[in-house]
Order: sequence, then structure tokens, then C-alpha cells
Amino acid sequence: MKSDVISMEKISTVTIDYRQYLSTTEVAAIEHEVSIMETREAAGIEALKIIQEHRGWVSDDSLYAIADLLNMPEAELEGVATFYNLIYRQAVGQFVIHLCDSVACHLTGYEDIYQTIKSHLGIDYGQTTLDGKFTFLTNVCLGGCDKAPSMMIGKQHYQYLTPENVVEILAGLATQESEND
Repeated sequence: MKSDVISMEKISTVTIDYRQYLSTTEVAAIEHEVSIMETREAAGIEALKIIQEHRGWVSDDSLYAIADLLNMPEAELEGVATFYNLIYRQAVGQFVIHLCDSVACHLTGYEDIYQTIKSHLGIDYGQTTLDGKFTFLTNVCLGGCDKAPSMMIGKQHYQYLTPENVVEILAGLATQESEND
């Protein structure tokens, strides 16, 4: 009788020593969050936010380093990172525009705002301008239904949007110097 042997490929894993990858400032901020949580893993979302605040987004290497620091599986931390739409897992522009596309916004001018941003910046959802200034994303709800249409750029919420004031907001941001300039 002939025996069939199944060949299994070895899955390579990536291990990043957080001490070699994260700055002392980042480690200290994450350790502070760990100190006020019940478990190290509970600080996962805060650690992701800290890295994003310092680096602009969370790369794979950053995620692996955070997982190493928190002594948790990378897959578990990836699940946390991809669940929250305000954790960016790819490079984004200096200003990330989250345009609310809730029912309230659709009823109060969403389409005009969407078309204005799209034509003014020359990008669509999921894209970044060539100069790296703006990334355009959709958001299911920003909690400003009584002030719709609305968008969020960084931590700033903008409500009662019109095509005119959207162009003013974007023009004002476009003139700001990048933190890296």
C-alpha cells in the first residue's frame, strides 16, 4: 500500500524586539498606559494610538514591536487595530478627512460635500493627494447628526458643511506646514 505524504511549508514569522524599534518616549507612554490597566493586553488600543500619534500610522513592524512589548499575540493586536477605523494601517496624509456618510448627512447635503472634496483635492475615498497633504476616508457616523453634514479632520469636527466652507477649510489646511518640513 502506497502512503501519501503531504508536504507542509513552514510559515515564517516576524519577531521585532521592541527595544530596537520603539523610542524610549513611546515605550514610556505605553508603559504608563499598562500601569493603569488590569492586564498588559488591555493597553493594546492605547499603545496603537500612541504609535500613530508619533509616527502617523501603525506599520506592520510597529504592530509587531507593540505586541512584543505587551507580550501578546500579533494576530490579537492586529484584530484590535483593524477593528477601529481611526487606527491607520497604511501611510496616510498629513490631514485625514473623515466625511460622515450617515443617513442624516445624506439628507442634508452629503453628496455636494463629497463631490466638492473629491473635485477640490482630485482624490476619492481611500486615496491620498500626491503632495501627501490629504487622505480622504468615509466614516459611518461622527455623532453630529443634528449638525449635518459633518466631517472630522484630525481631532477637529466640522459641522453644518457647505461646499463653500469645505473649500475654505481645505485651503486653510493646505497652507499649513507639514510637521516634517
